[in-house]
Amino acid sequence: MIQTFDQAYQFIIEQKVCTVFGSKGSSYPSLWDNTDLSEQKPSAGGWSPKIKAVWDWKTRIPQTYPDAVFYGKIPGGDAVLMEMQHFRSVHYPCAYCPVDQLDTLAQQVYELIRLEPAYTGPLRKRAIAQWACTKSQFDTALKKLQVSLNIVRSNDPKLTNDFWLPMSEVHLDLLQRHTAE
Repeated sequence: MIQTFDQAYQFIIEQKVCTVFGSKGSSYPSLWDNTDLSEQKPSAGGWSPKIKAVWDWKTRIPQTYPDAVFYGKIPGGDAVLMEMQHFRSVHYPCAYCPVDQLDTLAQQVYELIRLEPAYTGPLRKRAIAQWACTKSQFDTALKKLQVSLNIVRSNDPKLTNDFWLPMSEVHLDLLQRHTAE
């Protein structure tokens, strides 16, 4: 069972793909289900040690090991941590879908990110103001862009919240190889 950052990293490398918080329908193991830390909230309030650790690991592992671990979403919308070679050779070729094959709102949100990468909150506000979509519609479009591998969360450790970039800014070689085939 996982109790430390290093054990969590090794778990991801060994499993190749793991969900962050688990999902009943997922065939992948989860970091959450394999972490052996207390789920009891502190008496002063706040998150349990287990929630704090898993939340930290899902962000800090890909920041610390950007060439070894990919963070993203898979079909169904589960957040996953994936061993990079598996991502590059197995997952990307199977899951990539060109943005022009997505719905209109997803394409519009992608254009916002392509022109000016940004945090989720400001992107959501711009999308709602420009296209009169709901928060839920925006969140669905953002999830579709992650699942289709058109956008990726920045691994810059100076950024504290989800900051979105076009996948091509991080993994241009994959996009070029995939479109050439």
